[in-house]
Amino acid sequence: MSTTRERLIHAATQLVDEGGPAAVTLREVGRRADVSHNAPYKHFADKQDLLASVAAAELHELAAQLGAAARGCDSGRSAVEAMAVAYLVWAQRHPARFKLIFGPWNHPHDELGRAAAAATAAMNAPVVAAHREGAFAGTPQQTAALLRALCHGAVDLSLSGHLRKDPETPTPRELVTLLVRSLARHPT
Repeated sequence: MSTTRERLIHAATQLVDEGGPAAVTLREVGRRADVSHNAPYKHFADKQDLLASVAAAELHELAAQLGAAARGCDSGRSAVEAMAVAYLVWAQRHPARFKLIFGPWNHPHDELGRAAAAATAAMNAPVVAAHREGAFAGTPQQTAALLRALCHGAVDLSLSGHLRKDPETPTPRELVTLLVRSLARHPT
């Protein structure tokens, strides 16, 4: 059984999916969660607080998906690639959530900060493991930063329509494969 707060976050997530953050109003969130129109104010200071909680919940879900993708791979390098592809799949499946999470945040929010740290740790873990195996040159920090930048940029370009579907332009997945291969100490 979910709590009222969880139902409110779920309702707000649906609204984000339907029309982005602008589509979210606390009144509509309350209506969709089948609570009074004042109930959201008992759990969230304002719309920004609610949206930060939506982003935090999604980051926790993303962290779980990234970890699951990396588990069971036969090498650190394949875990890095699987995790990066899982990130791309998530972002392309949930473009409005991606834009919410990586959009501007004007106020610090502890819950969102903790969730961002968890997602970053999930993305970094297979990179560190791959470096321990000697799979990549450079440092784990350099590899993780390059991977995050490429994944984020590829998704952003794809969602904006700048990665065209023609034989000369790599897809986001192909870009990840190219990056992992180019970072490898012994490319295959």
